[in-house]
Amino acid sequence: MSETVANAGCGCRPGRWDQTRKLLPGIIMCIAVAAVAGWLGQRATLFGGAVIAILLGIVVGNVTGVTAREKPGISFCSKKVLQASIIVLGGGVSFSQVVDVGGQSVVVMLSTLAAALLVAYGVGRLLRVPRNLMRLIGVGTGICGGSAIAAVAPIVEADDDEIAFSISTVFLFNVMAVVLFPALGHLMQMSDSGFGIWAGTAVNDTSAVVASAYSYSQAAGDYATITKLARTTMIVPVALAFALLLAGGRRAQGEPLAAGVVRVFPWFVLGFAAMAMLNTLGAWDAAVAKGFSTVGKDYLMVLALAAVGLGTDLRKIMSTGFRPVLLGLAVWAAVALTSLAVQAVTRML
Repeated sequence: MSETVANAGCGCRPGRWDQTRKLLPGIIMCIAVAAVAGWLGQRATLFGGAVIAILLGIVVGNVTGVTAREKPGISFCSKKVLQASIIVLGGGVSFSQVVDVGGQSVVVMLSTLAAALLVAYGVGRLLRVPRNLMRLIGVGTGICGGSAIAAVAPIVEADDDEIAFSISTVFLFNVMAVVLFPALGHLMQMSDSGFGIWAGTAVNDTSAVVASAYSYSQAAGDYATITKLARTTMIVPVALAFALLLAGGRRAQGEPLAAGVVRVFPWFVLGFAAMAMLNTLGAWDAAVAKGFSTVGKDYLMVLALAAVGLGTDLRKIMSTGFRPVLLGLAVWAAVALTSLAVQAVTRML
Protein backbone atom coordinates (compact mmCIF):
# COMPACT_ATOMS: atom_id res chain seq x y z
CA MET A 1 0.00 0.00 0.00
CA SER A 2 2.75 2.43 0.94
CA GLU A 3 4.61 1.67 -2.32
CA THR A 4 1.47 2.38 -4.31
CA VAL A 5 0.97 5.70 -2.50
CA ALA A 6 4.61 6.64 -3.12
CA ASN A 7 4.29 5.84 -6.80
CA ALA A 8 1.08 7.85 -7.03
CA GLY A 9 2.76 10.77 -5.32
CA CYS A 10 5.59 10.88 -7.87
CA GLY A 11 3.20 10.48 -10.80
CA CYS A 12 4.70 7.12 -11.84
CA ARG A 13 2.80 4.02 -12.86
CA PRO A 14 3.73 1.10 -10.56
CA GLY A 15 4.56 -1.12 -13.56
CA ARG A 16 6.74 1.49 -15.22
CA TRP A 17 8.56 2.28 -11.97
CA ASP A 18 9.25 -1.40 -11.35
CA GLN A 19 10.66 -1.73 -14.86
CA THR A 20 12.86 1.34 -14.39
CA ARG A 21 14.09 0.08 -11.04
CA LYS A 22 15.16 -3.19 -12.65
CA LEU A 23 17.27 -1.27 -15.16
CA LEU A 24 19.04 0.99 -12.66
CA PRO A 25 21.81 -1.39 -11.37
CA GLY A 26 23.02 -2.16 -14.89
CA ILE A 27 22.74 1.46 -16.05
CA ILE A 28 24.75 2.66 -13.04
CA MET A 29 27.43 0.07 -13.80
CA CYS A 30 27.58 1.22 -17.44
CA ILE A 31 27.82 4.87 -16.39
CA ALA A 32 30.73 4.05 -14.05
CA VAL A 33 32.68 2.26 -16.79
CA ALA A 34 31.84 4.98 -19.32
CA ALA A 35 32.98 7.75 -16.96
CA VAL A 36 36.39 6.12 -16.50
CA ALA A 37 36.66 5.45 -20.24
CA GLY A 38 35.74 9.05 -21.09
CA TRP A 39 38.37 10.36 -18.67
CA LEU A 40 41.03 8.08 -20.15
CA GLY A 41 39.90 8.92 -23.69
CA GLN A 42 40.58 12.62 -23.11
CA ARG A 43 44.17 11.73 -22.29
CA ALA A 44 44.67 9.08 -24.97
CA THR A 45 43.06 10.80 -27.93
CA LEU A 46 44.40 8.30 -30.47
CA PHE A 47 42.30 5.58 -28.83
CA GLY A 48 39.32 7.72 -27.85
CA GLY A 49 36.69 7.10 -25.21
CA ALA A 50 34.56 4.74 -27.34
CA VAL A 51 37.28 2.14 -27.90
CA ILE A 52 38.50 2.38 -24.31
CA ALA A 53 34.90 1.94 -23.11
CA ILE A 54 34.43 -1.31 -24.97
CA LEU A 55 37.83 -2.68 -23.89
CA LEU A 56 37.36 -1.61 -20.26
CA GLY A 57 33.85 -3.07 -20.28
CA ILE A 58 35.21 -6.41 -21.53
CA VAL A 59 37.81 -6.45 -18.73
CA VAL A 60 35.29 -5.57 -16.00
CA GLY A 61 32.61 -7.90 -17.32
CA ASN A 62 34.94 -10.89 -17.64
CA VAL A 63 37.06 -10.34 -14.52
CA THR A 64 34.50 -9.24 -11.92
CA GLY A 65 31.50 -10.65 -13.75
CA VAL A 66 28.01 -9.30 -14.34
CA THR A 67 25.16 -10.39 -12.10
CA ALA A 68 21.63 -11.21 -13.22
CA ARG A 69 20.52 -8.03 -11.43
CA GLU A 70 22.71 -5.89 -13.69
CA LYS A 71 21.99 -7.58 -17.03
CA PRO A 72 18.67 -5.80 -17.87
CA GLY A 73 20.23 -2.33 -17.56
CA ILE A 74 23.31 -3.36 -19.53
CA SER A 75 21.11 -4.76 -22.30
CA PHE A 76 19.10 -1.50 -22.34
CA CYS A 77 22.26 0.59 -22.77
CA SER A 78 23.78 -1.67 -25.41
CA LYS A 79 20.63 -1.50 -27.54
CA LYS A 80 18.44 1.55 -26.84
CA VAL A 81 21.21 3.97 -25.89
CA LEU A 82 23.27 2.80 -28.86
CA GLN A 83 20.38 3.63 -31.18
CA ALA A 84 19.81 6.97 -29.44
CA SER A 85 23.47 7.88 -30.02
CA ILE A 86 22.99 7.45 -33.79
CA ILE A 87 19.95 9.76 -33.75
CA VAL A 88 21.79 12.45 -31.78
CA LEU A 89 24.84 12.21 -34.06
CA GLY A 90 22.58 13.24 -36.94
CA GLY A 91 22.16 16.65 -35.33
CA GLY A 92 25.76 17.46 -36.18
CA VAL A 93 25.59 16.41 -39.84
CA SER A 94 24.83 18.95 -42.57
CA PHE A 95 23.70 17.70 -45.96
CA SER A 96 24.68 21.04 -47.52
CA GLN A 97 28.33 20.50 -46.55
CA VAL A 98 28.11 17.01 -47.99
CA VAL A 99 26.84 18.38 -51.31
CA ASP A 100 29.61 21.01 -51.41
CA VAL A 101 32.37 18.41 -51.15
CA GLY A 102 30.47 15.52 -52.70
CA GLY A 103 31.24 16.53 -56.26
CA GLN A 104 34.92 15.82 -55.64
CA SER A 105 34.73 12.81 -53.36
CA VAL A 106 31.45 11.00 -54.11
CA VAL A 107 32.99 8.68 -56.73
CA VAL A 108 35.79 7.77 -54.31
CA MET A 109 33.35 7.23 -51.43
CA LEU A 110 31.03 4.99 -53.43
CA SER A 111 33.95 3.02 -54.88
CA THR A 112 35.56 2.41 -51.49
CA LEU A 113 32.22 1.43 -49.94
CA ALA A 114 31.55 -1.05 -52.74
CA ALA A 115 35.08 -2.46 -52.36
CA ALA A 116 34.63 -2.85 -48.60
CA LEU A 117 31.35 -4.73 -48.88
CA LEU A 118 32.47 -6.95 -51.77
CA VAL A 119 35.78 -7.89 -50.14
CA ALA A 120 34.10 -8.44 -46.77
CA TYR A 121 31.67 -10.89 -48.39
CA GLY A 122 34.14 -12.62 -50.71
CA VAL A 123 37.13 -12.95 -48.37
CA GLY A 124 34.83 -13.55 -45.41
CA ARG A 125 33.35 -16.59 -47.11
CA LEU A 126 36.83 -17.90 -48.00
CA LEU A 127 37.94 -17.51 -44.38
CA ARG A 128 34.62 -18.90 -43.07
CA VAL A 129 34.03 -15.82 -40.93
CA PRO A 130 30.56 -15.69 -39.32
CA ARG A 131 28.11 -13.75 -41.47
CA ASN A 132 27.40 -10.97 -38.98
CA LEU A 133 31.11 -10.31 -38.48
CA MET A 134 31.50 -10.07 -42.26
CA ARG A 135 28.72 -7.50 -42.39
CA LEU A 136 29.90 -5.41 -39.45
CA ILE A 137 33.57 -5.36 -40.47
CA GLY A 138 32.54 -4.43 -44.01
CA VAL A 139 30.33 -1.49 -43.05
CA GLY A 140 32.65 -0.41 -40.25
CA THR A 141 35.62 -0.18 -42.60
CA GLY A 142 33.66 1.13 -45.56
CA ILE A 143 31.73 3.89 -43.78
CA CYS A 144 32.80 5.20 -40.40
CA GLY A 145 33.87 2.61 -37.88
CA GLY A 146 31.89 2.30 -34.66
CA SER A 147 28.99 4.51 -35.74
CA ALA A 148 28.23 2.39 -38.82
CA ILE A 149 28.60 -0.82 -36.83
CA ALA A 150 26.25 0.58 -34.19
CA ALA A 151 23.68 1.44 -36.88
CA VAL A 152 23.75 -1.93 -38.65
CA ALA A 153 24.14 -4.22 -35.61
CA PRO A 154 20.48 -4.03 -34.47
CA ILE A 155 19.26 -4.63 -38.03
CA VAL A 156 21.25 -7.85 -38.45
CA GLU A 157 20.56 -8.82 -34.81
CA ALA A 158 24.24 -8.98 -33.92
CA ASP A 159 25.10 -9.88 -30.34
CA ASP A 160 27.50 -8.00 -28.06
CA ASP A 161 30.38 -10.35 -28.84
CA GLU A 162 30.09 -9.69 -32.57
CA ILE A 163 29.82 -5.93 -32.05
CA ALA A 164 32.84 -5.88 -29.74
CA PHE A 165 35.00 -8.01 -32.03
CA SER A 166 34.13 -6.02 -35.16
CA ILE A 167 34.77 -2.64 -33.51
CA SER A 168 38.08 -3.86 -32.08
CA THR A 169 39.15 -5.27 -35.46
CA VAL A 170 38.29 -2.08 -37.34
CA PHE A 171 40.04 0.00 -34.67
CA LEU A 172 43.27 -2.02 -35.00
CA PHE A 173 43.72 -1.02 -38.64
CA ASN A 174 42.47 2.48 -37.89
CA VAL A 175 45.48 2.98 -35.62
CA MET A 176 47.79 1.59 -38.29
CA ALA A 177 46.38 4.09 -40.79
CA VAL A 178 47.06 7.03 -38.47
CA VAL A 179 50.70 5.97 -38.20
CA LEU A 180 51.31 4.97 -41.83
CA PHE A 181 49.18 7.31 -43.95
CA PRO A 182 51.06 10.63 -43.46
CA ALA A 183 54.40 9.00 -44.23
CA LEU A 184 52.99 7.22 -47.29
CA GLY A 185 51.31 10.43 -48.46
CA HIS A 186 54.61 12.33 -48.40
CA LEU A 187 56.36 9.39 -50.08
CA MET A 188 53.82 9.48 -52.93
CA GLN A 189 53.94 13.31 -53.00
CA MET A 190 50.16 13.54 -52.77
CA SER A 191 48.38 16.89 -53.00
CA ASP A 192 46.60 18.28 -49.96
CA SER A 193 43.19 17.55 -51.46
CA GLY A 194 44.26 14.08 -52.59
CA PHE A 195 45.56 13.12 -49.17
CA GLY A 196 42.54 14.65 -47.46
CA ILE A 197 40.15 12.58 -49.57
CA TRP A 198 42.30 9.48 -49.04
CA ALA A 199 42.28 9.92 -45.25
CA GLY A 200 38.60 10.84 -45.26
CA THR A 201 37.64 7.67 -47.14
CA ALA A 202 40.14 5.13 -45.80
CA VAL A 203 40.52 6.07 -42.10
CA ASN A 204 37.51 5.27 -39.97
CA ASP A 205 37.11 7.12 -36.67
CA THR A 206 36.74 10.91 -36.89
CA SER A 207 39.50 11.58 -34.36
CA ALA A 208 41.86 9.34 -36.35
CA VAL A 209 40.93 11.10 -39.60
CA VAL A 210 41.69 14.46 -38.01
CA ALA A 211 44.94 13.21 -36.45
CA SER A 212 46.33 11.78 -39.68
CA ALA A 213 45.15 14.49 -42.08
CA TYR A 214 46.06 17.58 -40.07
CA SER A 215 49.51 16.13 -39.41
CA TYR A 216 49.90 16.17 -43.21
CA SER A 217 48.73 19.77 -43.67
CA GLN A 218 46.00 22.20 -42.64
CA ALA A 219 44.34 22.00 -46.07
CA ALA A 220 44.45 18.19 -46.06
CA GLY A 221 42.80 18.18 -42.66
CA ASP A 222 39.97 20.42 -43.89
CA TYR A 223 39.34 18.18 -46.92
CA ALA A 224 39.47 15.02 -44.81
CA THR A 225 37.04 16.33 -42.19
CA ILE A 226 34.36 17.25 -44.73
CA THR A 227 34.90 14.03 -46.69
CA LYS A 228 34.46 12.05 -43.47
CA LEU A 229 31.25 13.97 -42.77
CA ALA A 230 29.93 13.11 -46.24
CA ARG A 231 30.95 9.49 -45.73
CA THR A 232 28.97 9.34 -42.48
CA THR A 233 25.73 10.03 -44.35
CA MET A 234 26.14 6.69 -46.13
CA ILE A 235 24.89 5.11 -42.89
CA VAL A 236 21.34 5.87 -44.01
CA PRO A 237 21.20 4.10 -47.42
CA VAL A 238 23.38 1.19 -46.27
CA ALA A 239 21.25 0.56 -43.17
CA LEU A 240 18.09 0.70 -45.25
CA ALA A 241 19.63 -1.68 -47.80
CA PHE A 242 20.44 -4.22 -45.08
CA ALA A 243 16.89 -3.92 -43.74
CA LEU A 244 15.39 -4.63 -47.15
CA LEU A 245 17.85 -7.47 -47.79
CA LEU A 246 16.99 -9.22 -44.54
CA ALA A 247 13.28 -8.61 -45.05
CA GLY A 248 13.59 -10.29 -48.45
CA GLY A 249 15.28 -13.26 -46.81
CA ARG A 250 12.44 -13.63 -44.33
CA ARG A 251 9.96 -13.47 -47.21
CA ALA A 252 11.71 -16.48 -48.75
CA GLN A 253 11.07 -18.29 -45.46
CA GLY A 254 7.35 -17.60 -45.70
CA GLU A 255 7.06 -14.31 -43.82
CA PRO A 256 5.20 -11.56 -45.73
CA LEU A 257 7.56 -8.89 -47.10
CA ALA A 258 5.73 -6.06 -45.34
CA ALA A 259 6.01 -7.81 -41.97
CA GLY A 260 9.69 -8.50 -42.59
CA VAL A 261 10.38 -4.87 -43.43
CA VAL A 262 8.58 -3.64 -40.31
CA ARG A 263 10.49 -6.14 -38.15
CA VAL A 264 13.97 -5.08 -39.25
CA PHE A 265 13.38 -1.51 -40.44
CA PRO A 266 15.95 0.80 -38.75
CA TRP A 267 13.61 3.52 -37.49
CA PHE A 268 16.44 5.11 -35.51
CA VAL A 269 18.33 5.70 -38.78
CA LEU A 270 15.38 7.75 -39.96
CA GLY A 271 15.85 9.72 -36.75
CA PHE A 272 19.47 10.32 -37.78
CA ALA A 273 18.30 11.55 -41.20
CA ALA A 274 15.62 13.79 -39.65
CA MET A 275 18.12 15.39 -37.26
CA ALA A 276 20.56 15.94 -40.12
CA MET A 277 17.83 17.55 -42.21
CA LEU A 278 16.86 19.89 -39.36
CA ASN A 279 20.50 20.90 -38.99
CA THR A 280 20.77 21.47 -42.74
CA LEU A 281 17.66 23.69 -42.69
CA GLY A 282 19.19 25.83 -39.91
CA ALA A 283 17.02 24.71 -37.00
CA TRP A 284 20.02 25.36 -34.75
CA ASP A 285 23.38 27.08 -35.06
CA ALA A 286 26.86 25.61 -35.46
CA ALA A 287 27.51 25.55 -31.72
CA VAL A 288 24.41 23.44 -31.09
CA ALA A 289 25.33 21.14 -34.01
CA LYS A 290 28.75 20.62 -32.47
CA GLY A 291 27.04 19.91 -29.15
CA PHE A 292 24.92 17.18 -30.74
CA SER A 293 28.06 15.58 -32.21
CA THR A 294 29.81 15.72 -28.86
CA VAL A 295 26.88 14.28 -26.89
CA GLY A 296 26.26 11.55 -29.46
CA LYS A 297 29.89 10.46 -29.86
CA ASP A 298 31.56 11.26 -26.53
CA TYR A 299 28.72 10.48 -24.12
CA LEU A 300 25.92 8.29 -25.49
CA MET A 301 28.17 6.21 -27.76
CA VAL A 302 30.73 5.73 -24.98
CA LEU A 303 27.97 4.70 -22.55
CA ALA A 304 26.50 2.26 -25.05
CA LEU A 305 29.86 0.70 -25.93
CA ALA A 306 30.70 0.32 -22.24
CA ALA A 307 27.52 -1.76 -22.06
CA VAL A 308 28.54 -3.75 -25.14
CA GLY A 309 31.87 -4.51 -23.48
CA LEU A 310 30.20 -5.55 -20.22
CA GLY A 311 27.94 -7.93 -22.15
CA THR A 312 30.78 -9.51 -24.13
CA ASP A 313 31.98 -13.05 -23.45
CA LEU A 314 35.75 -12.95 -23.95
CA ARG A 315 35.96 -16.73 -24.25
CA LYS A 316 33.57 -16.65 -27.18
CA ILE A 317 35.68 -13.98 -28.90
CA MET A 318 38.87 -15.96 -28.37
CA SER A 319 37.24 -19.06 -29.84
CA THR A 320 36.56 -17.13 -33.07
CA GLY A 321 40.30 -16.95 -33.74
CA PHE A 322 42.23 -14.61 -36.04
CA ARG A 323 40.13 -15.07 -39.17
CA PRO A 324 38.04 -11.93 -38.58
CA VAL A 325 41.26 -9.96 -38.03
CA LEU A 326 42.60 -11.20 -41.37
CA LEU A 327 39.30 -10.18 -42.93
CA GLY A 328 39.65 -6.72 -41.36
CA LEU A 329 43.12 -6.41 -42.87
CA ALA A 330 41.84 -7.42 -46.32
CA VAL A 331 38.92 -4.97 -46.22
CA TRP A 332 41.08 -2.11 -44.92
CA ALA A 333 43.70 -2.70 -47.63
CA ALA A 334 40.98 -2.86 -50.29
CA VAL A 335 39.49 0.46 -49.17
CA ALA A 336 42.87 2.23 -48.99
CA LEU A 337 44.02 0.94 -52.40
CA THR A 338 40.65 1.60 -54.06
CA SER A 339 40.68 5.20 -52.85
CA LEU A 340 44.15 5.70 -54.30
CA ALA A 341 43.28 3.94 -57.58
CA VAL A 342 40.11 5.95 -58.19
CA GLN A 343 41.91 9.22 -57.42
CA ALA A 344 44.75 8.23 -59.77
CA VAL A 345 42.29 7.47 -62.59
CA THR A 346 40.39 10.72 -62.05
CA ARG A 347 43.62 12.68 -61.56
CA MET A 348 42.71 13.90 -58.10
CA LEU A 349 46.03 12.97 -56.46
